[in-house]
Amino acid sequence: MKILLLGGTGEARRLAGELSPEYDVVSSLAGRTDDARLPVGEVRQGGFGGVEGLTAWLVEQAIEAVVDATHPFAATMTAHAVAACAALDLPLLVLRRPGWQEQPGDDWHWAADPAAAAALLPRLGRRVFLTIGRQGLGAFAETGLWTLARCVDPPSPLPSWCELLLDRGPYELAAERELLRTRRIDVLVTKNSGGEMTAAKLTAARELGIPVVLVERPPLPSGVTAVQSAGDVLAWLQGHSTG
Repeated sequence: MKILLLGGTGEARRLAGELSPEYDVVSSLAGRTDDARLPVGEVRQGGFGGVEGLTAWLVEQAIEAVVDATHPFAATMTAHAVAACAALDLPLLVLRRPGWQEQPGDDWHWAADPAAAAALLPRLGRRVFLTIGRQGLGAFAETGLWTLARCVDPPSPLPSWCELLLDRGPYELAAERELLRTRRIDVLVTKNSGGEMTAAKLTAARELGIPVVLVERPPLPSGVTAVQSAGDVLAWLQGHSTG
């Protein structure tokens, strides 16, 4: 069974290893991150050219099922996968890690998008730690607040309104706590990405009494089947392989 695995996440890398060699897996990476960590097996990098391009590629490669294990905020890629699979009547499964859950002592504030998050900041703090990646940074350019923005890769063009910190997770609690203290951060902004690799900043903020603004995940398209574990993916694939 030949599978397209839409990846770019730690879950997708691990899943590619678990599926091989039982399945013929092609992992697709968007190509937005320099020096990306590659999964085992065949890898395709770069965009497909929208829904039409993806549909044509699925036919050319004789793909029999698609597993979308992209980032929870990769809404455009998920929408394209849904449309292409519907057009070809291909089975599609979405693998999404659980979102973070508020804990006792947290001071969380939810925002629908980066612009809404930026609007909340003036009443919450004066020194901002921005951890939403390089996309969406522009929404915070006019807050007038001192801002430290952490990204894996540098934005283009480089922003002049914030201090840029280039770093890649996983992040340790002690280092996150020290960063918040030494930069005198009094409000943290992040996406509700979930996962353990970047969760330490939330623990550090809780310990230091720092409010957190979380950008909510985009909703999945209606009718999409979603699971939260590799075991669920394997069971789903086995059902389609035998069914």
